[in-house]
Amino acid sequence: MEKFKTLISSVVPLPIENVDTDQIIPARFLKAIDKEGFGDNLFADWRYQKDGTPKSDFVLNNPTYTGSILVAGKNFGSGSSREHAAWALGGYGFKVVVSSFFADIFKNNALNNGILPVVVSPEFLNDIFKAVKKNPKTTLTVNLQDQVITNNANKVAETFEINAYKKECLLNGLDDIDYLLSKKELIEEFERKRSPLNPPRGTLGEC
Repeated sequence: MEKFKTLISSVVPLPIENVDTDQIIPARFLKAIDKEGFGDNLFADWRYQKDGTPKSDFVLNNPTYTGSILVAGKNFGSGSSREHAAWALGGYGFKVVVSSFFADIFKNNALNNGILPVVVSPEFLNDIFKAVKKNPKTTLTVNLQDQVITNNANKVAETFEINAYKKECLLNGLDDIDYLLSKKELIEEFERKRSPLNPPRGTLGEC
């Protein structure tokens, strides 16, 4: 995964509440077992006509809105636990999703795939939608190290929460396996200390 430090980007607004994972990536696209190509089918039922032509009124098909930050309504990512939803968002190019509430499983899937879910207050979220409606080039700054998101249209900022372990992984571009490998020397040292040939002090094997 890429290291995530600070992201400044315009946004794609999706002011719809209760967007579930079946809307993010419909079930018929779940047969694949790798991440390739899922971005093409992100929000497929909202994005395309039955014949595959783009729906001009859907935000992803509107060239006015671009960026690597998706700003969504409350309760984003509810429904089934499919990891493919995070694959689709990442495959499209989103690095951050902003909402006032995320389903827990979706939030964890996003973090595991290098996507930062940022929870903001309803008021802050509404201000973003207003700013982007007024000026589609409005940008947000997301500073992971300081855990601060800033609406650059009005300079208002909020802090956000993130699991400390997942924060470390994102900052260093590590998935769970990479993280374990980065601790290889510490793990090996721990195992050596616990070896039957070198028992820790206070055990039955102590001389």
